[in-house]
Amino acid sequence: MTLHIAVLPGDGIGPEIMKQALDVTKAVCEKFGHQLEFEEALVGACAIDAVGDPYPPETHELCMQSDAVLFGAIGDPKYDNDPNAKVRPEQGLLRMRKQLGLYGNIRPVVTFPSLIHKSPLRAELVEGADFICIRELTGGMYFGRPQGRSEDGNTAYDTCIYTREEIERILHLAYKFAGQRRKKLTVVDKANVIATSRLWRQIAQEIAPQYPDIETDFLFVDNAAMRIIQWPKSFDVLVTENLFGDILTDEASVITGSLGLLPSASIGLHTSLFEPIHGSYPQAAGKDIANPVAMILSAALMFELGFNLMREGALIREAVNASMEAGIVTEDIAEGGKAYKTSEVGKWIVDYIRK
Repeated sequence: MTLHIAVLPGDGIGPEIMKQALDVTKAVCEKFGHQLEFEEALVGACAIDAVGDPYPPETHELCMQSDAVLFGAIGDPKYDNDPNAKVRPEQGLLRMRKQLGLYGNIRPVVTFPSLIHKSPLRAELVEGADFICIRELTGGMYFGRPQGRSEDGNTAYDTCIYTREEIERILHLAYKFAGQRRKKLTVVDKANVIATSRLWRQIAQEIAPQYPDIETDFLFVDNAAMRIIQWPKSFDVLVTENLFGDILTDEASVITGSLGLLPSASIGLHTSLFEPIHGSYPQAAGKDIANPVAMILSAALMFELGFNLMREGALIREAVNASMEAGIVTEDIAEGGKAYKTSEVGKWIVDYIRK
């Protein structure tokens, strides 16, 4: 099989962790007899600096022509700290999601046995937690119009808009994942206050009978936020709108012990994208200390969800688990032992795959 991949390292630690994921991808392709063809392109702050556009047309064209996109991270403090900046790296990310039709963000939340002690939760609460957050990615407040600020700078406004088509599409995707797992779907909304949430709940109630083998329940977003901390093992698949999903998935990721561990997939109408959930971590850029595991596991998701190559993805997961059991970890999760460099962790995983 030939894999045509667009590689977007992005900003901060993006290029460093992407190199490790690419090395792992190459090793897996060699082992299973696949041909890998990839091309890199600019996105984010580095693209603004180079061409003045956080998501250049050339990058979009490459993504459209590829079978999958591996994406690192975007963001730079010089834009974060300038509220008056007209062009921002995040604008490129939102435009990429919209133009590629990346409507469904899939974030698995899985704990690692060797790292249970790093979780901020008690071991008995988090041990065995295994659920998926599915976030609608191209609607809601992040894309609502009108949007802006008053001329005097004292008032700002955003609008949250959802259509039936957008809600139905993400719900059917969520039911598909629930059907492949423990057959429980939790729809998260704020239907007691927000009109778009009432539409979400109405449509979910209409669709639920189409999946009689799946248990469907509903939680307000504030209740869901509490339950993720109190009873994370009670969840199987959660589905929610864009803003709620952004917040809840970051909350859920922390219970594993490190933001550097969890991958994600953004399912698209055109080309799907695979990325770690963490940001660009500019303080660590160029220091060879960032955790590459989330980026490497994003490559595993690419094999599984992008190409339906399950054995390949499973081997990457096996190698990552083995590296953690062996204590080959970066400084964010090292405890009482040696902290390995980004490149050293990547090389260990590649060597495991090749043996």
